[in-house]
Amino acid sequence: MVTEERSPYLGGTDGAPPPPPPGGYRGAQRMRVVATGAVVPGAGVPGAGVPRAGVPGPVGAPAGAAPRPRPGGVGVAALCAAITFAAVLLIMWAAGATAGIYGLVVLALQLVVAVLVVTALITPRGRTLGAVALAIALLVNVGTIGAASAVTAGSRGAPGVSPEQDRWAGYPGIRGETEDDILNRPSLEETRDRADEVLAAVRTRLGEEFGVDWVRGRTGGTRAERNGYGGESMLVELTSQVWATSEPVRDHELKLAMMDAIEEVLLEYGFYGLVPLNDPATGFDPDYLERFYGSTDPRTQSEWEWYTDDYPGPMRFYANITDLSHDDGSFRAAREVQIAGSGEPVECLRVWFLVPEMLSEADAEEFSRRMAQF
Repeated sequence: MVTEERSPYLGGTDGAPPPPPPGGYRGAQRMRVVATGAVVPGAGVPGAGVPRAGVPGPVGAPAGAAPRPRPGGVGVAALCAAITFAAVLLIMWAAGATAGIYGLVVLALQLVVAVLVVTALITPRGRTLGAVALAIALLVNVGTIGAASAVTAGSRGAPGVSPEQDRWAGYPGIRGETEDDILNRPSLEETRDRADEVLAAVRTRLGEEFGVDWVRGRTGGTRAERNGYGGESMLVELTSQVWATSEPVRDHELKLAMMDAIEEVLLEYGFYGLVPLNDPATGFDPDYLERFYGSTDPRTQSEWEWYTDDYPGPMRFYANITDLSHDDGSFRAAREVQIAGSGEPVECLRVWFLVPEMLSEADAEEFSRRMAQF
């Protein structure tokens, strides 16, 4: 009679692997979680977790796990430097020290902070703290705090300006000129009338002699003059109405003849002879002539400019001729921008005055009152 050997498996066991030997397989380990949450290898398996000779056993962590590296000294230094520097800038901003923020010492300190941050970022143990330091440096630096300080400085006055300097910024005259110098010269209204008179005489002379017609070019106006102490004076610079010929003037001999006629009119009004600023004979550098007039030869220049004045009077007279016969396109483009919206021809002869440091008759009394304070 054959006795059937019973399998230790209860059902569906055909082909199942044999059970492990008593005590488990050699070197086998299982993991269990202890109350502290640490995973302990070898728990629950007899003999598992018991170190063999020469092999250290695991203690509270999976085998092969590397400990987290401590932050390096460079990262700590970069973070501390960034925080300290940011605090200094914020204090300076609160104190309104805009000039100090842009000082050489502060800029040098910012460079030191930048070097430390970059060094920390390329160091494995300092990378994390270096990233934090970089964020602080990007948020609080000379550029951002300096800009914020400049915006808020308006209500407190210019940085680094003493009360005395601020007072002189309101000086109504021109530095180096006395009150009498200014009051004894022709007024703004008198000068404007004289400019209109001279320009009318020039237009009449050239119209009669050369048959040219005139059109109004750019309108005149005034702008405030600086007083030499960082502020604006009560004086203004006068630009007269510009008058231009309706047709181009391209013939070289005609240009010279028209300039001679203009000079004769100006001499009658007490001006000096015209000086051709575009002529090489004036001694200007050839590069200067090519840049502003097109070439060193008046016959091929795109721009002529003749000048005179009534020294010691303040009036300065200009006669310009634009002739684009030899232009490569650059002078035309610049000229079109210059006359945009004025109705002035692109190519023409034009005459006008520029008179600096004029005081209006209506401002004379106020000017004297304010000058008495200095």
